[in-house]
Amino acid sequence: MKKILVVHNFYRDYGGEDSNIHEEINFLKKKYEISFFYEDNKKGLNIYDLLSFVFRSNIKTNKKFVNFLDEFNPDIVYIHNTWFKVNLGIFKILKRKKIQVILKIHNFRYECGRHLTSKKHFNNNVRCDACGFDKPFLLFFNKYYSESFVKSILLYIYSLKYFKILKDFPLTLIALNEFHKRKLISLGISDEKIKVINNPLNIVKKTSSKKSLSLVYAGRVSKEKGVEEVIISWLNSAISHYVLYIIGEGQLKTYLEKKYQVKNLVFLGYQSNEKVLEYIKNAKAVVTATKLFEGQPRLLCEASSLGTVSIYPSFGGMNEFFPEIYQYSFEQFKYKDLEKKLNLLEEKVVYEQATQEIKKYITKKLNEVDIHSEFSKLLI
Repeated sequence: MKKILVVHNFYRDYGGEDSNIHEEINFLKKKYEISFFYEDNKKGLNIYDLLSFVFRSNIKTNKKFVNFLDEFNPDIVYIHNTWFKVNLGIFKILKRKKIQVILKIHNFRYECGRHLTSKKHFNNNVRCDACGFDKPFLLFFNKYYSESFVKSILLYIYSLKYFKILKDFPLTLIALNEFHKRKLISLGISDEKIKVINNPLNIVKKTSSKKSLSLVYAGRVSKEKGVEEVIISWLNSAISHYVLYIIGEGQLKTYLEKKYQVKNLVFLGYQSNEKVLEYIKNAKAVVTATKLFEGQPRLLCEASSLGTVSIYPSFGGMNEFFPEIYQYSFEQFKYKDLEKKLNLLEEKVVYEQATQEIKKYITKKLNEVDIHSEFSKLLI
């Protein structure tokens, strides 16, 4: 039995990637011997963390990592997020020890931080589809973190090396959709090192046919996720009598709670994955107006597995997770179209057909046997 060491750095704000890690570990345990090495950005900074921002290698983490490798002796190291406590020094260690490396890329933000100037980041566009940020007015420096020049410089230092690793390090890259693979190739990364493999997902066999008059948004409550656009479109739609649940934390949560004091708009804050699934299962639909390219939209895939319709912007690789003919996606940034899709929930025949098709589609696409088979092909 192959031994796989999974490596991940948990984000300060717990998100979809963090949820995927635990699910993937349980998935891999069915075929492999698994151990898990992780750090957490919620922990306070120490001197080694501060130095790692400059040197892109964390001495303290590296020492723990080497001990972990020596004790577990893995055949493969499977890396997810390394920003920032894990950092990039582990790649040098793995190269020295000649251990096979697989790196899964969950999002597109590697492209944003590696540019020093705003012009190169936005490439003459009004917004960046990778991070969802609008182009700043008369700002020369690429200030990724709006509140801090220093953090933006540190991300730039990290991202330069990270992108070089993507291009030149001897590893296999996993992208979550074909659109992302094409994007990586367009940036000069060899197509031979990129494989498309979906995240595993627990598919619920029995779903509820009784749906309440409710909508669910779950994820970061932030500008780039389009949460305010969801609220406005819902208020302007013919189904504003539905309850809209906003699940999650983020920098916009307090602002939105104060601005939109509406009786059937409910901000639930952080909820366990089990609770979130209950809300999704009972909802008429989940809705997102994300301004980002997404890898594998966890919220939408979970909704499909529960027979709940998703209303989402049709761009990037999102459509790869839905049937070819699907009536509940809207044109990106066209919020009148989003209102129309919300109103379409009242069309009973269209709605019932969609619930059956999405369940069938996602069950086939995220078939556990197929994902195991594709992953096993990567192992030397």
